[in-house]
Amino acid sequence: MHIQEWLETIPAVSIYLLVGLVIGLESLGIPLPGEIILVSSALLASQHGEIDPVVLGLCAITGAIVGDSIGYAIGRRGGKPLLERLGRRFPKHFGPQQVALAERSFEKWGMWAVFFGRFVALLRIFAGPLAGVLHMPYWRFLVANVLGGILWAGGTTAVIYSVGIVAEPWLKRFSWLALGLAVAFGLVVTLVVRSRMKKAAEAAGAAGAADAEIPAQPAAARATVGE
Repeated sequence: MHIQEWLETIPAVSIYLLVGLVIGLESLGIPLPGEIILVSSALLASQHGEIDPVVLGLCAITGAIVGDSIGYAIGRRGGKPLLERLGRRFPKHFGPQQVALAERSFEKWGMWAVFFGRFVALLRIFAGPLAGVLHMPYWRFLVANVLGGILWAGGTTAVIYSVGIVAEPWLKRFSWLALGLAVAFGLVVTLVVRSRMKKAAEAAGAAGAADAEIPAQPAAARATVGE
């Protein structure tokens, strides 16, 4: 059963709770389809009057902010060993390549990696825990977390709801085309992200190898002098 068809079978209150819970767990660091649930629920709200888009958006925002905050606390307490354990448990999401890309993003953008990470599936599950692991000051994390949560969760709900209202007749007749475009877009994004992760991992490995060779040179020089 398609996720939107399944959502149609449950009460509006359950949809609100489901959206908040799934997005909260995803933001906490558990790989879940938060964006898919949010988009499907917002589109459903545009077709069924019993689902209030404002309440839906507030639940999504709350889940995003609270989940990220809990992820930050867990990451700050668990440190690097936490990422290693997650890497063994979820290698496709917390493997060395994914961690390397996320760390490079944080080194380059700082608190804005938390903000913009909301709009990237990979960084969305990393933002909270990694900010804690890297000991980002909490006030900076909180500002980026709140702004990003409001703009991503609230904005996504508003945009999808509005599009659903305007394009409902068109979507019913050409749903196959919309699905094809969504799949193609998702594939392109996945390929781009994987390419960036691979380059980031290779760069991190090269930097680590270079650092490891530096202490060896003085030792070799001292041995030569001793002879």
